[in-house]
Amino acid sequence: MRTLFTLLCLVTGLMAGSAVAQEVNLPPELEIESEAAFVTAWGPRVESEIFEYSTGGETYQGYLARNVNDKKPRPAVLVVHEWWGLNDYARARADQLAALGFVALAVDMYGGGQVATHPDQAGEFSSQVMQDWPAARARFEAAMTQLRQHPAVADSGMAAIGYCFGGSVVMNMALSGMPLEAAISFHGDPTQAASARGNFSGAVQVHNGGADSLVAREDLTAMARALEAQGAEVDVITYPQALHGFTNPGADALSEELDLPIGYNAAADASSWQSALLLLDRTLNQ
Repeated sequence: MRTLFTLLCLVTGLMAGSAVAQEVNLPPELEIESEAAFVTAWGPRVESEIFEYSTGGETYQGYLARNVNDKKPRPAVLVVHEWWGLNDYARARADQLAALGFVALAVDMYGGGQVATHPDQAGEFSSQVMQDWPAARARFEAAMTQLRQHPAVADSGMAAIGYCFGGSVVMNMALSGMPLEAAISFHGDPTQAASARGNFSGAVQVHNGGADSLVAREDLTAMARALEAQGAEVDVITYPQALHGFTNPGADALSEELDLPIGYNAAADASSWQSALLLLDRTLNQ
């Protein structure tokens, strides 16, 4: 990323080095100054706030994260949650993006901050959204419109990333021609829900587990071809042995508790995140 990172020198270490120099009576020209010439800088201070936006007579509560130590407007990235809803995992991803120099908004696609605790409930919530695509698009678009007005957001393009259900949302947003510079899906459902298609000149990255039993390979191929037909630059990256939910460290516990075919894969998580960051840097940081 183009965000500058500064190594913070440890004052205690410098003091210790100075003490050793005095003990061995080094020549004056080799002695360490008592006030060492080094520069310290504060790292990012990520703060969050509830971010409300409305459409269709309903109010939605997103989670906005940004580095308040950075006074310059920065590019924005929307984060779309898994089928569980806007929970701690989606918020943590927004925090990570904020620490890296983006203004990140974890959107609320269910309304009222609803969060599911059981797969049946999660399936019901996500199905309601995807079966009414015009309403889903309106929710996402309302979040984008409101986000553009935030003083911390640069007057430039936006990107979106999504996980599981959220991955399906961002792929379909690209398919419908939403004005995004990049759309990045992590273990997303490639079902084509967009009822109206539009040209998309941005980049699409699809990260999928090679052992994901919840995503059909032919559906993934069909989605990639449909996105290319709309003008997108598409990359599909498959991680051998990775299950559905491979980016979420809590996936193993959920698998055991709820008997779901999901699981965390640290290598696939790290690799997919790095690829996503490189794409965000290329498309948003000019």
